[in-house]
Amino acid sequence: MTDQIEAEHILGLSKELLDDIELDRLSADKLLLKATRLARLVGSDEIQTWLTFEVHGYSSSNPVSLKYMGLTGRWIDYKEGKGHWGSLGQHAVSIETAKARIEATSMAGSVSNAGYLNALSRNHVALSSTIRSLTGVQSRVMGLLHSFVASVFYERQFADLAESTFDGYKADVDALIAAKAGQVMNKLPSVVARLKEGDDEAISQALTTCRRILEAFADAIFPPSEDTFEIGGNHLKLDAGKHQNRINAYIAQRCESSSRRNRLRQNISNLFDRVSTGVHNDVSAQEAHSLFLNVYLFLGEVLHLDEPQIDTVIVD
Repeated sequence: MTDQIEAEHILGLSKELLDDIELDRLSADKLLLKATRLARLVGSDEIQTWLTFEVHGYSSSNPVSLKYMGLTGRWIDYKEGKGHWGSLGQHAVSIETAKARIEATSMAGSVSNAGYLNALSRNHVALSSTIRSLTGVQSRVMGLLHSFVASVFYERQFADLAESTFDGYKADVDALIAAKAGQVMNKLPSVVARLKEGDDEAISQALTTCRRILEAFADAIFPPSEDTFEIGGNHLKLDAGKHQNRINAYIAQRCESSSRRNRLRQNISNLFDRVSTGVHNDVSAQEAHSLFLNVYLFLGEVLHLDEPQIDTVIVD
């Protein structure tokens, strides 16, 4: 396989994987296998090792395993060595089994034996706790996987673009940001400067600024209010602390494609998650650069959306 063909294959595979994740097109086990192939092609040994643990279960003697036990929220008691050591597929089965047990035992609600009902209630609490814990692990795994795939995709996507083409697009996006979210424009040079420094503290500061960029962007395009916005039957609060809700409301007003809205919604959710995680030094310099680029491109895509084509649904 020539270098050009391999590069095109990596770009195509990463684009497919991004869509698979953001549009929920594949089961977790298939996503992991597909992502493992991508990690092998780009020579990311640590990601390959991590994904192997996600497929086959974690090890207590491997440094990469222990690192990702923490990053994926698997520890129950670190000092005691207790945690969710199983594979992602095993956790999915455990979640479904716990849900089925709750549903099955709920049929016994009419039993009058108080002792039995108390035991049943305790069992439901334990099962619900297991479901919440394992669902949290799933969410973190998908967030990490999305960040890795996005970093590969954006790096490869822009590697072969002519400099003039990117500069033209950048000038267009810069003009939109300056016109519609001027405060954001002032924060961008700070991120670039911190990323050039490259040390852990500078990366943490850069990602903190990325989060503030997203928050300032939300305030600029959809200022906070006491109203709520209805999307798919859900009433989203629009107060000062609900930055993601307000960005999603802005997108919903301007984008008729449900798949595109879902992709943008998932992207903004992952961005907020990772730039917040970066404050705790869990993000590498390479991922930090990719996250900043992702933030910038997200702002550009949102600002390029047409003016509202559907009625705004706001509830007092």
